[in-house]
Amino acid sequence: MKNLSARELIGQRMVVGFPGTEIDAELEELICNYKIGNIILFKHNITSIPQVKKLCQDLQQLVRKHTGHSAFISIDQEGGMVTRLDQDAVNIPGAMAIAATKNVDNAYQAGKITGEQLRYAGINFNLAPTVDVNSNMDNPVIGVRSYGDLPEQVAAFGAAMMKGLLDGGVFACAKHFPGHGDTNVDSHLGLPKIEKTLEELEQCELIPFKKLIEAGIPAVMTTHILFPKLEAEKIPATMSRTIITGLLREKMGFGGLIVSDCMEMGAIKQRYGTVEGVKHAIKAGVDLVFISHTAKVAREVSDVLTKALESNEIPIEEIYASVERILKYKEKILNLNPSSNDFNVNSGKSFAFNLLKASITPVQMPTDTLPDLGLNPLFIGAPLFRATNASNQQEDGIRFSEFLAKRFGGEAILIAPNPTEAEVQLALQEAEKHSCVVIGTYNGHLYKGQLELIRQAAGKNSKVIIVALRNPYDLRELPKTVYGIAVYEYTQKSLEAIAQLFEHQFIPRGILPVNM
Repeated sequence: MKNLSARELIGQRMVVGFPGTEIDAELEELICNYKIGNIILFKHNITSIPQVKKLCQDLQQLVRKHTGHSAFISIDQEGGMVTRLDQDAVNIPGAMAIAATKNVDNAYQAGKITGEQLRYAGINFNLAPTVDVNSNMDNPVIGVRSYGDLPEQVAAFGAAMMKGLLDGGVFACAKHFPGHGDTNVDSHLGLPKIEKTLEELEQCELIPFKKLIEAGIPAVMTTHILFPKLEAEKIPATMSRTIITGLLREKMGFGGLIVSDCMEMGAIKQRYGTVEGVKHAIKAGVDLVFISHTAKVAREVSDVLTKALESNEIPIEEIYASVERILKYKEKILNLNPSSNDFNVNSGKSFAFNLLKASITPVQMPTDTLPDLGLNPLFIGAPLFRATNASNQQEDGIRFSEFLAKRFGGEAILIAPNPTEAEVQLALQEAEKHSCVVIGTYNGHLYKGQLELIRQAAGKNSKVIIVALRNPYDLRELPKTVYGIAVYEYTQKSLEAIAQLFEHQFIPRGILPVNM
């Protein structure tokens, strides 16, 4: 430990991302000259399991060569709408979908399958589960990433997912401390504020974190949110020593790794600057800081932190303690025993698809069963779009309406995410001529034009079915004659499940995990 240079000590505290599917010259220079010890992967780094497996082997070899230690290779493989692996891999349903099955063992099995697959691919650190309590329906960034709006339910499902990941052979990370559920601002874009006292947080947001800490979670991720009742300075939790060291380390007794959310997110970058934000986070007690996208910023961070360490602006004892903790956990991760050295993709995909079907929830059913679509159904919906920066940069361009029209005949109409009154009228002018109207919503509770479309469709056709392709809150105030089905994700396999539902191949038995 003592023989590491200032540059090497700082390199162990940093996690960086890069743009390609192979190691490029810029990343190689970061690892070689700046001694960066950890990597984060995104969708744009991955084209297949064999490709990412080779990439991870190359990354480990390069990091070991230049730092003397193995790397944490991390990823946001939550499931549902936040997945990074490609179509040849198993992508499990998201947290809210799993909670809709009301079976905690499903969270464990989903975690175990995810862990085994990541371990097989060479990824050792999953930035999941999300244990935010989604107590604000208008939350634009958490929503279906949460196990629900009851803290005990979130704690139970989150702990099961964590255990599954660990048994599968990878680290788990509880996020976003001390809670991102009760906000209507996306911290990727702005700086949210939560006006809750510690006592109020202890009755809701902190319950899942407490449970997972007791259960042995290896890592906790911080959130870029202001908590003015906890921190007097106008700085978010990630930068607050009161919250990170005082609350999480000392009061809650967490001895594992504290990691930051990405320091290039708008909440930090626009208000404080990434470099200054990172320096505050390190001083606050964060072990691993994420600079997920820009090599130039990573170099600046390394330079500034190295100088701060050499000038004693950052206490050397705290740096040593943190790096010692990081290296100890790197040893632990090598000794995690995956349940298998191989991974059966087909059985994993079968489990994930059956789990998805089990999660589909009948929120409003005017009759006992869904009506037949008839000979000439009308399907309306927006193409998949990037609802939050937590989603992948390039969504797959999946189109609900076109997929179902191809399967069942009839007509497909594409609408904008927030259709104007003119677009609504255009979409519905043919509705009376069709045997049924099926509308796919995607965050309609935030894009009110979609809700207006539903309201008017109910007056145009006697058979209207609404399928919520992300948050179930879209179905909160449906006209009484309208059917409402929550599916929790807008993916290729969710469209196949919807098709099977309309073919009456199974009965939807999910139970809504949030109170509307």
